[in-house]
Amino acid sequence: MAHLNKTFSLFDFCKKRASKVQIFGEETLDEEGNVIPFIDQAALVTHFLKLKDSRINIPYASKAESILNLWFEFIRGERKQHPKDFIGVSDSACAYQAYLFPNLFEAPFPTPNNPKFTFIDLFAGIGGFRMAFQNLGGECVFSSEWDEQARKTYYSNYGEVPFGDITKESTKNKIPNGFDILCAGFPCQAFSLAGKRRGFAETRGTLFFDVADILRRYQPKAFFLENVKGLAIHDKGKTLETILNTLDEVGYVVPDPQILNAMYYGVPQHRERIYIVGFRKDLGVKKEDFVYPERHKDIPCWLDVREKEPVPAKYYLSETYIETLRRHRARHEAAGHGFGYKIIDDKAVANAIVCGGMGRECNLVLDFRQTDLTPTTNIKGEINKEGIRKMTPREWARLQGYPDNFKIVVADASAYKQFGNSVAVPAIQATAEQLLTTLKRKELI
Repeated sequence: MAHLNKTFSLFDFCKKRASKVQIFGEETLDEEGNVIPFIDQAALVTHFLKLKDSRINIPYASKAESILNLWFEFIRGERKQHPKDFIGVSDSACAYQAYLFPNLFEAPFPTPNNPKFTFIDLFAGIGGFRMAFQNLGGECVFSSEWDEQARKTYYSNYGEVPFGDITKESTKNKIPNGFDILCAGFPCQAFSLAGKRRGFAETRGTLFFDVADILRRYQPKAFFLENVKGLAIHDKGKTLETILNTLDEVGYVVPDPQILNAMYYGVPQHRERIYIVGFRKDLGVKKEDFVYPERHKDIPCWLDVREKEPVPAKYYLSETYIETLRRHRARHEAAGHGFGYKIIDDKAVANAIVCGGMGRECNLVLDFRQTDLTPTTNIKGEINKEGIRKMTPREWARLQGYPDNFKIVVADASAYKQFGNSVAVPAIQATAEQLLTTLKRKELI
C-alpha cells in the first residue's frame, strides 16, 4: 500500500490533485462491493467523529470505525491491531481529527456546546442553513450535498464532509433517527401531475420527492424549506399545490408559505425567496401558532459590505468587455426589454446574486481606490478608467450574511457559484428563530 507523508491531509483533495487521492482496502467497499470514493469515506469518518460522543444513534458507525482504522494504518505505515494503539489520544472527535490531520481541524464554525436541538441539512451547499441553526444553538447530525467543490467549502468551515447524492437509498439510510428539524433548499422542478390527487405520488422523479420521502420515514418535529420566488407561480401554481398536498399527506401542518426579501433581515441584497415551514400533526401545533418574522426597519447598503481595502486589478472590467455590455443592453432596450448590466449606487441595495455571468453583471460597482490598473489576467483591451468593477467573492459572502471568518477555499468561479446558490443566512435565521419559538411554546425542544 502506498503512503502519503506524515502530514497527510484529509483535504488534499481541496487542491488540484484532489481527485487522485484514494485509500483502498476491504473496509472501503460499500454494500454492493464497490470501492467508496475518498470524499465519501471522508463523509463517513467526519460525521462519525462529530457525533460519536453524542446521544445520536449512528447507523454507519461500524463502517466509519473500520475506515478510520484503515486511515490510521495508512498514515502510520503499520497495522492498527487493537484500540489500545490509540492510547494517548483523547476520545474527543476534535482530538482524533487533530491527531490524524494535524493541520486541518481548524473549522471556524463547530457545533455549539450543549446543543438545544438537532437538525439535518439537505441540499446543503456551503451550509447557509447550518450557519443559521447553529447560531441558534442547534446541532447538525447529518448533511448532504452532491457538488464536490461545495463539499470542500463545507468541510473547511464546519469540519464535516457532507454525504453525497440524497436521491440514493444508501445515502438516506445514513440519516440518524430522532432528529428534530429537517432543513432543505431544494431545487424547483416541474411535476408530472399525471394523477388527480397532486400529492406524494406525483412528485416521483423530482428532488422534492426525496425531501418528502425523508419526512415520511423519519417524522421530525418540524421542517424548513426554501426555494426561488417563482415556485409560487410555477406551472400556474400547480407545483406549489402539489408540494403542500404532499406535505399534508406525509403528516405535517403547514402555515401559508411566504415570500421574504433578504434586504429586510440584515443584508443589502434584494433577494426574494419562498419559505415553507411545517410541524408534525400529532404535536398539536396549529397554522396560526407560527408567525413569519417582522421586517427590520433599517436596511443596510452596498457600502456596508464593500471591501475595506482596494481590490486587485483583476476585478476591474476591461474596456472591451464594457463596450460589449453596453451594446448588449442597447439591443435589449431597443426591443423594449429590461435586460443588461447594472451599476449599484454606493447607498443602494444590490440585486440578487445568482449563478452565471448575469449575477455579476447586474451587480457592477464604481470603485476608484485602485490606482494600479496593470492587467494581471489575460483580457482583451485595457482595464477601464471609469472605476467599474465586479464585486469580489468576499463581498458576495457578505451579501449573503456570511461572517468574514468564513473560509473561501475554492477558485473565484466556484466561489461565485456557491454564494449565488446559497441561502441568505440572516433571513433564514430570523425565520428559524420563529420556528423554534413555536416549538418551545409547545415544550417540544
